[in-house]
Amino acid sequence: MILELDCGNSFIKWRVIHTAEAVIAGGGIVDSDQALVAEVAALVAVRLTGCRIVSVRSEEETDALCAVIAQAFAVQAQVAHPAQEMAGVRNGYDDYQRLGMDRWLAALGAFHLAGGACLVIDLGTAAKADFVAADGEHLGGYICPGMPLMRSQLRTHTRRIRYDDDSAERALVSLSPGRSTVEAVERGCVLMLQGFARTQLEQARALWGEAFTVFLTGGDAPLVKDAIPQARVVPDLVFVGLAMACPLD
Repeated sequence: MILELDCGNSFIKWRVIHTAEAVIAGGGIVDSDQALVAEVAALVAVRLTGCRIVSVRSEEETDALCAVIAQAFAVQAQVAHPAQEMAGVRNGYDDYQRLGMDRWLAALGAFHLAGGACLVIDLGTAAKADFVAADGEHLGGYICPGMPLMRSQLRTHTRRIRYDDDSAERALVSLSPGRSTVEAVERGCVLMLQGFARTQLEQARALWGEAFTVFLTGGDAPLVKDAIPQARVVPDLVFVGLAMACPLD
């Protein structure tokens, strides 16, 4: 079995897959290295043969996590690194090492699945979009605050905006004009996300007409999928690219 990790600044998304058929044996999201070890160890009959990691953390933090994995499960983790070109995709950044690894791997995965031009819209803490042409040229992309950042900024900098997460979830039963502050904030932020996604779609059409595939990924992809019904929702798109960057037998 292989342990796959997507390490963000705040959380670690993980899953364990069977090596041969890539069937998912378990997975989840944790907020610490210790919680990760506990959850993976709790899987019945788990015996890891490998581990691969994509991380946007510092090198020191990533090395520390690799050490924890080695001690807990006796496997040496492979960490994905930047590349100028991989799997037919050419990194479009002027300094290829500055492109976030999550974006790079999502672009690899999307191009592999699409077999041609593609637009990747990743909706997590930040909202990100990347464009890959039919010949594999990464054309660059856009980054703006995602739902968590927009919500946090409004709560932090506007004194009268105070509400809990349960209220936020209930507010999203519709997108009609809000009749309370929580409804107005939550629905307004969703509309901004949808506007971001639609703008990326317009950009892609200007580049390629209709000859491209749209991918939605990230935790808030469900908030946008109705606005872009033609999109393919692939929650684990980064893991598709990770398997390409760090192949394990």
